[in-house]
Amino acid sequence: MALFRLGPSSDNATFVRGDGVYLRSPEMRDFEQWASLRHLSRNFLTPWEPTWPSDDLTRASFRRRLRRHASEIENDEAYPFLIFRDGDDALLGGLTFGQIKRGVAQAATMGYWMGEPFAGHGFMARAVRAATGFAFATLRLHRIEAACLPHNEPSIQLLTRTNFQPEGIARAYLRINGIWQDHLLFALLESDPVSLRLPRRDR
Repeated sequence: MALFRLGPSSDNATFVRGDGVYLRSPEMRDFEQWASLRHLSRNFLTPWEPTWPSDDLTRASFRRRLRRHASEIENDEAYPFLIFRDGDDALLGGLTFGQIKRGVAQAATMGYWMGEPFAGHGFMARAVRAATGFAFATLRLHRIEAACLPHNEPSIQLLTRTNFQPEGIARAYLRINGIWQDHLLFALLESDPVSLRLPRRDR
């Protein structure tokens, strides 16, 4: 209901700049670089993601993805971003705030992926810090939730390093790589210290 909506217009929610990285909504011009990085990183990402559709890396599928993203942003349902490196504009990965809940909740779920060549270099931590600051300041969220597999040590370290707090375990929470799997649950609140580190926005 519009009476309970506390969120930005879609025009304000498409670009975020962080420390050495920036995030923006995907565009059709990103297809070649996105498909190349996802293809290169397929074996690296497969254990941590839902099963890919057979046509996932095609231009037509990417175009459908963009249409879905546009609808989600317009309806304040989700805010998808691609992550780029400053300087050479290399595509590094992606991050999404989805399952937006307004009204008394003001919450979202954060998902992310990093291309294999760029993993382990601190880029995702920088992107998460910028994106969460943006989510609290611009999307006006109160709570950001994230989940990861119990054996995904790099993701656990990332969430801990960016001040997400562990909240428990959800049994058979998501269907990952074709199997319903338990997940560790984390959350970050707008009152937590990292939320005070706001991103720079220049577009």
